[in-house]
Amino acid sequence: MNGLHKYFEWAHSHRWIWSALAVMILWGVLSAVTDRFSVASLSGILLSASFLSVVGLGQMFVVTTGRGNIDLSIAAVVTLSAYIALLTVRGEDANLAWGVLVALALGLVVGLLNAALVVRLRVPAIIATLATGYVLATATLLSNRSIHGFAVSPALKVVAAGRIFGAPIMLLACVALIILAESVLQRTVYGRTLSAVGQNRVAARLAGIRVDRVVATAFVISAVLASLMGLVLGAYVGGAFLEMGQPYLLQSIAAVVVGGTLIFGGSASAIGVFFASILLILMVTLMQITQLPPGSQDMVQGVVVILVLALAGRDAMRTGISRGVGATR
Repeated sequence: MNGLHKYFEWAHSHRWIWSALAVMILWGVLSAVTDRFSVASLSGILLSASFLSVVGLGQMFVVTTGRGNIDLSIAAVVTLSAYIALLTVRGEDANLAWGVLVALALGLVVGLLNAALVVRLRVPAIIATLATGYVLATATLLSNRSIHGFAVSPALKVVAAGRIFGAPIMLLACVALIILAESVLQRTVYGRTLSAVGQNRVAARLAGIRVDRVVATAFVISAVLASLMGLVLGAYVGGAFLEMGQPYLLQSIAAVVVGGTLIFGGSASAIGVFFASILLILMVTLMQITQLPPGSQDMVQGVVVILVLALAGRDAMRTGISRGVGATR
């Protein structure tokens, strides 16, 4: 009995375990009932989950700051970055460095703009990032008119779709990024101050933490990761198209929450984002195979998100609520 209690305590502090278990259970069921899931299909699912994980990590940093902060400009950043990369690189490896610099610059500018609106002007994050997204959507339309053809850098294509010893390069890069993000959260001053800010901003400020800087950094991280992902995603699909980043908006939020990050802030899990991304991609793949209509797919994803949150435990949700209330006082 004591061992079981210790297990639940461990699971409560490592909420990513629920999404990992859900992945194993769903994969086991699918492998048993259909022959369309194999090691090869798992590789493709992991590759797709890698793209989602990158934007999910950025969203995770924003959500962890608390007060219901969410970055709704992610979709627009991904799309615009893909277009700008095409216009800058022009399919030549010689221009790839410029393409990367432009993507970084785009993410930095958007992140600083979101941070200024939220931190300086005190605009709610949902409204501020939504407005930024609309501005970027206009820029995307202008970029779309300037593109007369699609040409992808061969080197960037290798990064997006190539493999090393059978493993997708993008997956390996994603795993490295997950390890880096988890290290930042657990072993750095920024990670500890980020959690403190998400739990209670007033107490964090009284403790001498520069709250505004911590929050601003989170928005910059989110925008930069979304921009870099858009750069690679454009190479993976072989071009760019309007609304290409739209699927990553709600899925990035779902990956964060299902992965064990408290929606009210103060506690995050980079590992959880990765496992939750796999779970979401696995669900989408299953629904596409069964040819469910798009509306039904959205409904099923919503139900699964609710079930996984319930499995993660009512205590986690209750803790998040209490932190959210404390932060607003």
